[in-house]
Amino acid sequence: MRPRVQRVLVVVPARDEEHVLDACLAGLDRACGQVTVPVDVWVVLDACSDRSAEVVARRPGVHSLAVACRSVGQTRDLGVRQALSLVHAHDLRATWLAHTDADSVVPEHWLAHQVDLADRGADLVLGTVTPHGGAAAPATLDAWHDAYAGRLHTDGGHGHVHGANLGIRASTYLAAGGFPHRPAHEDRVLARRVATLPGTVSLATIGAPVLTSDRLLGRAPSGVSHDLRRLEAGTSTSGAEALPTEEQG
Repeated sequence: MRPRVQRVLVVVPARDEEHVLDACLAGLDRACGQVTVPVDVWVVLDACSDRSAEVVARRPGVHSLAVACRSVGQTRDLGVRQALSLVHAHDLRATWLAHTDADSVVPEHWLAHQVDLADRGADLVLGTVTPHGGAAAPATLDAWHDAYAGRLHTDGGHGHVHGANLGIRASTYLAAGGFPHRPAHEDRVLARRVATLPGTVSLATIGAPVLTSDRLLGRAPSGVSHDLRRLEAGTSTSGAEALPTEEQG
C-alpha cells in the first residue's frame, strides 16, 4: 500500500524565459491553491543571461537554483535533488514530484489531478500538452493535433511523454535513477526506466492538459517546437516516436 501524498515539489527548468516565466508561475500558483498539502515550487535557472531570476524573485515563496548545465535532463535532476535535500524528513513514498516547463501554463486542477491519481496508487503520471501562443501557422497546428490525436485512447490514456506534464513519486524517481543528464528525451528515458521497475504503476491521463508554447525554436533540441518545425516543413508527425534507448540522443 502506498501512503497518501503529504508534500508536493514542483520543478521547472528555465533558460532565458523572462517573457513567459511569469505566466507559468501564475498558473502554478493557482494550481497550488487547489491542493491541501504543502507545495514547494522550484525554478532551476540554467545558464540564464536574461531577467528570468528577477521574475522568480518577484514571486514570494518560489525557490530558485542557478546552474550552468545547458542540458534539460541535468537541470531537472539537479532541481529535484536540491528540493528533496530540504525535505529529507518526509517519507519519499509520500512526496510527489510534479514537472512542467517555463514556457507552459498548467490548468488550475493540475496538481489536484496528479495528487488524486497518486493517492489512488499511481507512481508515474504522464499528461498531455496543447500548443498555444500564435507562433505556429494554423495549418501546422492542425497537422500537429491530427498526429497527436492518433495516440489518444478512448479510455482516457495516450501514448505521449512530456516533461511539461509529468508527475512521479519521489521514491520511484530515485529508484529509477532520476532524469538522465542529457539535452533531450530525458522524460522518455525516465518513463522507460520506471516501466522496468517491478510493482510500479504508470498512468497516462488526458485529464489535465498543459498549455505549452507553439514557438518553432525552443530551448531544447527536440520536443514540441521540434515537432512543429518539422511539421511545417512537411517531414514529420507529432510526438509519435518510440521511447528512446539509453544510448539514443
